[in-house]
Amino acid sequence: MFYIQLDSTDPFYNMAFEAWCLKNLPQGKTYFYLWRNAPAVIIGENQNAYAEVNLEYLREKGVYLARRTTGGGAVYHDLNNLNYSFIGEDVSAEPMVRALNSLGVNAELTGRNDIFVDWHKVSGYARRLEGNRELVHGTLLYDVDLTVLQKALDTPVSKMKSKGVKSVKSVVANLKDYLPQLQDVLDFKNALLGYFSVDLQEYTLSEGELAEIKALRDSKFASFEWNLGKSPQASFVRKANFPCGTVEAEVLIVEGRISQIAFAGDFLGSRSVTELTDRLTGLPYERGELEMFLEQIKVEEYFDAMKKQDFVNLIF
Repeated sequence: MFYIQLDSTDPFYNMAFEAWCLKNLPQGKTYFYLWRNAPAVIIGENQNAYAEVNLEYLREKGVYLARRTTGGGAVYHDLNNLNYSFIGEDVSAEPMVRALNSLGVNAELTGRNDIFVDWHKVSGYARRLEGNRELVHGTLLYDVDLTVLQKALDTPVSKMKSKGVKSVKSVVANLKDYLPQLQDVLDFKNALLGYFSVDLQEYTLSEGELAEIKALRDSKFASFEWNLGKSPQASFVRKANFPCGTVEAEVLIVEGRISQIAFAGDFLGSRSVTELTDRLTGLPYERGELEMFLEQIKVEEYFDAMKKQDFVNLIF
């Protein structure tokens, strides 16, 4: 088995890295690598980001949102989470379970692509086929901030209807609690590499190959179109009281953009809101985009005495 060193903690680059490796590495071999991400929520290929992730919390905390090429649910990564990837013609998460067992952790696979310890989830994994080769990758919660994890994935789903795939919530735990002999996540990484070292040979990518991965990161995996625009259709209704009266906003989001928006209520305004809805249609459903749009208009002309930030909060 070949080991690839990946030191990047950029979630967009790391998503591009494994997509490139799955498609382009030489056939007939098995590859393995361990990696970490800066704080990020990673959603499955088929998920709706608006229904699965607390996007406002991510924005406030500077947490990235990235979409992977595999299915499954949304997961939270930080630098105390260790990820693993196996690429080959016959790969599974079983070697990682055996590695954890060798460290004294009573880990076992479950039926839904998870690794559990004492009825607590410590790892979720997913897979992707490319021709006759497969990627299996997963998380290893070592000492993740579980408070941030919960808040990042806590969304008011009752307020939004989505056609995306819902995540399955599980009771999670950190592996640090089961590994008192280790000091930190890097010590954990080294312990795992020690287990696999008997069967590992190092594989190094060329400068040209790394440049291809960087280009793929920039063109696809860091793009709005991939991370948010790929979200399936979603809709929601928000209602609030303002000095102008009651305003109800009904919004339909398709491919990450406002496809339809309508306002109803007993509010007062000097301009017809039809003008506003026409201009909002097609705008990316993103707080920053809406704030820039509102710099071009006077929102108080449509809703008497309404402040721009109040309008933004109504939509988000």
